[in-house]
Amino acid sequence: MRETPVLIDGPVGQLEALYLDHPEPRGLALICHPNPVQGGTMLNKVVSTLQRTARDAGLITLRFNYRGVGASAGTHDMAAGEVDDAEAAATWLREKHPDLPITLLGFSFGGYVAASLGGRLEARGEHLAHLFMVAAAVMRLRDTDVLPLGCPLTVIQPETDEVVDPQLVYDWSVALNRPHELLKVAECGHFFHGKLTDLKDLVLPRLSN
Repeated sequence: MRETPVLIDGPVGQLEALYLDHPEPRGLALICHPNPVQGGTMLNKVVSTLQRTARDAGLITLRFNYRGVGASAGTHDMAAGEVDDAEAAATWLREKHPDLPITLLGFSFGGYVAASLGGRLEARGEHLAHLFMVAAAVMRLRDTDVLPLGCPLTVIQPETDEVVDPQLVYDWSVALNRPHELLKVAECGHFFHGKLTDLKDLVLPRLSN
């Protein structure tokens, strides 16, 4: 199964995306990529791993480039703008598949985007299947009230992350007053070099249950 390039109407113009349908889908997966200012795109290795993992779990997948990345229109906002883009992508998925539950997966800056989007969708009455925050930029989540409350939350943090301070994530996890699981990946840097299989092994069973 190959992903199909699609263009989605975003808040500031078209968003470039890759969509994978599934003949007997169990749900939908929207994957948010890392920091665009530091070269993050939807083709990032960790994003690609999350997409393939969701595919293997029987989910329809969508990954997309934020504004100003690749062929997506506009310029970087590095704040609510990227969450607006993610919301447009989620709306596109929802219109195609009105009855399937959505799982959100975000890596690095995309963890902030996915968490913020999750809160927005839940406030709109959407019931989410799961939220995955991978090596997430939790310092951007000034207010944990933006997080969705009604879905399982899995936080996956490399123990030797050189981009996001692991202790920041651990402290954030301790202070978070909603149920969640924190999974630590030993001897692993931010981009999961040599550890992408470990990442898949953590995410796949949680998508498949």
